[in-house]
Amino acid sequence: MQKRKLGSLGPEVSAIGLGCMGMSEFYGPSDDTTSIAVIHGALERGLNFFDTADMYGVGRNEELVGRALAGRRDSAVIATKFGFVRDANGNRGGVSGKPAYVRAACDASLRRLKIDTIDLYYQHRVDPEVPIEDTVGAMADLVREGKVRFLGLSEAAPDTIRRAHAVHPIAALQTEYSLWSRDPETELLATCRELGIAFVAYSPLGRGFLTGAIGSADTLDASDFRRNQPRFTGDNAAHNRALVAKLAERAKLRGCTPAQLALAWLLGRAPSIVPIPGTRKLERLDENLAATQIQLTADDVAAIDAIAPLGAAAGTRYPADRLAQVNR
Repeated sequence: MQKRKLGSLGPEVSAIGLGCMGMSEFYGPSDDTTSIAVIHGALERGLNFFDTADMYGVGRNEELVGRALAGRRDSAVIATKFGFVRDANGNRGGVSGKPAYVRAACDASLRRLKIDTIDLYYQHRVDPEVPIEDTVGAMADLVREGKVRFLGLSEAAPDTIRRAHAVHPIAALQTEYSLWSRDPETELLATCRELGIAFVAYSPLGRGFLTGAIGSADTLDASDFRRNQPRFTGDNAAHNRALVAKLAERAKLRGCTPAQLALAWLLGRAPSIVPIPGTRKLERLDENLAATQIQLTADDVAAIDAIAPLGAAAGTRYPADRLAQVNR
């Protein structure tokens, strides 16, 4: 397994990580036994970077990851997040970066994961009501206490990243990045490169759309949140299917799948980028990991850029209320 470093001082992780969110919520029904088998299979294949959050399944995903990694803790780099407030029924209560909340959230995550230290602790979304210096200051206290090893931010704007990094070194920024979400290229990637911060790309396969396997949102389970995402519906979906069809043609020329092409493209952007595609199937895990063996040529990259330049996807990546919570 190829390795990459999380920031100038962070841990070494597998070049591709595993996003565990869909194992507990958002993508329709799931099975814990199967999900745990995928996590174990990932470890056996050399993948050691696992991503979860306290809001996924209202804590159930952290519990799942904790069970799967029990007895294998030394083989895993565990990343989790705080920030989204949800009650026991899953109802959302906004975002909190208050220092007291940071501490309480960390303690709760440690209990659910059944570990003593979180390897990488992200603020899931920036709280505009709390100075980032106060939030990161509380996170830094957790590092000093040994509850957290490294700090991260998610969907933060460049100025926020700089202010946070001045309080305590930020090891990683996690933000959506893929062939249909290239916004980080305008400023975020340069900011991370300047500060020595790794870029963890979530939804690197466009929530599955870039695989070419999703024909219509109507075919998704009724509980699947993608049914209401702008890029998956109406004329947007038709436009985006045409884009993916062109990418699939390029993938065929390279003898790989569209998913592998999309991941190989991301991996080739910079050695500091770590994609974390999610999956609940071992065969998809193997498909994703095989992307690390694909070296795209300059012609490949030029062709891909022509097919999917910045802004090529139709529709915003979130509905308006969720979109307001990113890049701030």
